[in-house]
Amino acid sequence: MIKNIKNIIVTKQTSIIEVLKKIDKSSMQLALVVDRGNKLIGTLSDGDVRRAILKGISLDNSIEEIYFKTPTVANINDTREEIINICSLKKIHQIPIVDNNGNIIGLEILDELIKKDAKTNSVVLMVGGLGTRLRPLTKDTPKPMLHVGGKPILQTIVEKFASYGFINIIMCVNYKSNIIQEHFGDGNKFGVHIEYILEDKRMGTAGALSLIRDKLNEAFFVMNGDLLTNINFEHMMDYHTSNNSIATMGVREYDFQVPYGVVNVNNTNILSIEEKPLQKFFVSGGIYILDTKAVEFIPNDQFYDMPTLFERVIQDSMKCISFPIKEYWLDIGRVEEYEKANREYFDVFEEE
Repeated sequence: MIKNIKNIIVTKQTSIIEVLKKIDKSSMQLALVVDRGNKLIGTLSDGDVRRAILKGISLDNSIEEIYFKTPTVANINDTREEIINICSLKKIHQIPIVDNNGNIIGLEILDELIKKDAKTNSVVLMVGGLGTRLRPLTKDTPKPMLHVGGKPILQTIVEKFASYGFINIIMCVNYKSNIIQEHFGDGNKFGVHIEYILEDKRMGTAGALSLIRDKLNEAFFVMNGDLLTNINFEHMMDYHTSNNSIATMGVREYDFQVPYGVVNVNNTNILSIEEKPLQKFFVSGGIYILDTKAVEFIPNDQFYDMPTLFERVIQDSMKCISFPIKEYWLDIGRVEEYEKANREYFDVFEEE
């Protein structure tokens, strides 16, 4: 869990004595130095303060001359395993977490990363699809149970969530659900607890949530069961919570290059010509976090998809945010993607 760092944020103009007081009050033995835009520019440990005192530097001086200006950091999109590796290589026990702009988000503690405390948040996995585009592979097997890297796609998903402490799994099943239930059982052998909800008709990516309202009492994940990703689920949940979001969508940047020269015109006048311009869009990554307030918008016993739910939340002026997915991500919807997943699996997940 990313630690709240509000009480250990300082600027380079802060006096040494004030920083010492902040460090003393916290349990982190570290202060984080930021600029006016909240970008991390350094750290200051109690050891740095001690060394300054031994050099005879006055406690009334600012920390500008003594703080560490090249700290090791991790990105909010780094996986748990990557952060542990960074800490191990650098021989550090605490590491600041920054976003893609260098803004400070929080602080991870190595011991807590290794400990993997169980979380209470539920994970709802949508695994009832027919997998039509993957026929004939899905003729006798539900798509999430196709093997990638020697085991079902769905098993990799469950194991990834479990590695971050998210062990309360709800699977919304339909097509050949017996195969899924026979493999996972109650989840005990995978270190999780699994419940099954049978959709007796197509309900969309959000509609099935109306069947489990009474099981959802705090922020929860919803994820498609045909994705392979290395996303840091704990960071995504922290991001959702710290932003007081009602609905958070994991998004991927999608690039499309127009294969022709694009002519920009005004009436008949040519204004400019762009040769094969690159268009960039954000697309849904099929991973969501919802507050229980969002579930109130979902009608009972009807088809309702996730884009419609997000549009409804936005229309009601509730906070709806995106979480950029920079890590490995693959939607296995077609045979080509299934083959790609098998080629890449061990390069991405071998260490786990």
